[in-house]
Formats: sequence, structure tokens, C-alpha cells
Amino acid sequence: MKVIIIAGGLGTRIAEETEDKPKPMVLINSKPIIWHLMNIFCLQGLNEFIISTGYKSEVIENWVQNNQILDSNSNKMTISTINTGLHTQTGGRISEVMKTLPQEKMIATYGDGLANISIKRLLDFHAMHGKLATVTAVRPPARFGYMKIDNNVVTHFGEKNQSDEGWINGGFFVLEPKVVNYVEFVNEPFETGALVRLAHESNLMAYHHQGFWQPMDTLREKKDLEKEALSTTPAWLKIN
Repeated sequence: MKVIIIAGGLGTRIAEETEDKPKPMVLINSKPIIWHLMNIFCLQGLNEFIISTGYKSEVIENWVQNNQILDSNSNKMTISTINTGLHTQTGGRISEVMKTLPQEKMIATYGDGLANISIKRLLDFHAMHGKLATVTAVRPPARFGYMKIDNNVVTHFGEKNQSDEGWINGGFFVLEPKVVNYVEFVNEPFETGALVRLAHESNLMAYHHQGFWQPMDTLREKKDLEKEALSTTPAWLKIN
């Protein structure tokens, strides 16, 4: 099964790092975050990737063309790129890749988020429900100081527990070939277009991932990932 990695956005929320490269090429301890992401799949037997590019597409294309890209176990990855346009939104980036392989079920995910997700469990869940699409539901990382207040007196101050947060879209989609028909325009977000239509028809199911998940939207999150990457086995490779 092939994996689509969405890697064409402007990355404006971490503009300090993305002036000269797309966000998936931001380095986490000498390796682009997209390399760390692909290792999650390679560890579980999936090593064929199609990168959907746009902003600064040449940076990713050069990286793929000019490097023998190996996973953490020194196995060669199979990587291709498709330039889906500068202003194309996530829906178009996914659908343009799916159109090149119209009969294939695919996994798709964002190029800037890591998780220790079990791909086998995800695929088993998808096969069990028989719907057109599965989205991985995750708990958002706690980002703000949490206060418990009683009569204006702060009785507790600290980090909010991640399990107290609601469920959000964490990427790691499984998509049947017909999903391409739910993307009406290349300039519409997948999240507010195709996923909404699929949900309206009860064709979208959520796989609940309880383990590690971390996007890279801020410099603080980048530094957190860099620290974790120094571990013998980073959290995103401890498959849950």
C-alpha cells in the first residue's frame, strides 16, 4: 500500500523555519521531519511514498533526487513526488495523487505530524467497518496552563491533562478509491470539503489513537521533537 504525504502548504505558523523550505523539510536533529514520519511506516512494512508538493516543491524534489534515502534500519525507501500546485488545498493535494492510481486504496497523512500509531490496527479497523474513509482521532497536546478556580481563588495551576481534551483530526487517513469523487475542487481543504461530505453520508469512521501524537506548528514543538529524537527509540517509533 502506498502512503500519500501532504507536503505543499506554506507553513506560516512556523514561519521562522519555512522561509526557504516547506515545513516537512524542517530539520529535527539533522533529518527532515518527513523522514521521521516515513520511518513510522517503514518500521511497519510500508516503504512506498508519494509526496504531494506545492510550496518550495523543488526543495523536496532535490532531496529525493539527490539522496539515497534510507530508513533508520538502512533500507531504501521508494519515494516519488507530484507537484500539485502552490495554491492547491489539502483536498486537491490528496485527490491529485489518487487520480494517478485510481484503483488503489491509500493511506494519507500530513507531513508535519508524528505518532506511534499501529498501521495494522488502523487498517484492520478500516477493513472491519467497510466505509469509504477512516480518520485517526487523537487528543491534542495540552498547550496552556490549566487553572481550577473556586470563588476567584486559584486552587490548582498546572498543565492540563491531555486526556481531558476532546478528539481532533490527527491525519493518518485510510481512503478507498471512491473518496476522490468527494473532492469537488482542488482549492478546497480536505477537512471542510470531502470529509464533511463523507461524514454526512456516514462514510467516515474514526480510529481512536490513544498514544503519542505531536504536530510541529511552533518552535516550541520543534524543540520538543528534537529532544525526543535524541532518545534511543523516539516516542513515535514505540508503536502503540
